[in-house]
Amino acid sequence: MVEDDVAIRRGVAGVLRAAGYTVREAADGVTGTDLALGGGLDLVLLDLVLPRRDGFEVLARIRRGDPALPVIVVTARGAEEERVRGLDGGADDYVVKPFGARELLARVEAVLRRAPDRPPAVRHLPLAAGGVDLVGGRVSFHDGSAEELSQLEVDALRYLAQNRDRVVSRDELLLRVWRMQPHRIATRSVDMTIARLRRKLREAPDRPLLLTVRGRGYRLAP
Repeated sequence: MVEDDVAIRRGVAGVLRAAGYTVREAADGVTGTDLALGGGLDLVLLDLVLPRRDGFEVLARIRRGDPALPVIVVTARGAEEERVRGLDGGADDYVVKPFGARELLARVEAVLRRAPDRPPAVRHLPLAAGGVDLVGGRVSFHDGSAEELSQLEVDALRYLAQNRDRVVSRDELLLRVWRMQPHRIATRSVDMTIARLRRKLREAPDRPLLLTVRGRGYRLAP
């Protein structure tokens, strides 16, 4: 829970602990970012008005570092434009203060039910001819050359790496990486992003890293 108001933070943390959750607390945006990206969390409760780094920036850094980590914004900023900005920024839910303990617990449980089981975050992906730094967004090759990846390309590659043991559908990529509802939009963005990744990874025709499973989606090679 990232919240600078001591009374609110301790009160909500107490409610969550009484419900059986283990809670880690942060009083500012920098500490909250470090905790969120440090691993071992199932969900983040995030205030927006924070010292040292505001909540929108914390949310953006979480989404870059761990796109699948569920985040619920908990804030007094309830204007429509704030809600839209938070949800567009990748928040899984948006709760406006004041709120009841039962409501918050219900929202936490609902978001956790929707969240897939998350394997550990992948930071480096080895290649036959080099490796991918998923934190820095860079593909480095043994011959000294390199390719820069866009944030979307990094997020897509990381998600496939985290789910390497199965096929990931286009709809799942749209929902979990692009943060789009698949039934609301028709787009070739996923296929175009995979095509760009194949070029930047310099795949050998006989040893592709990104596999297309016809009619189902994509996966990384074993």
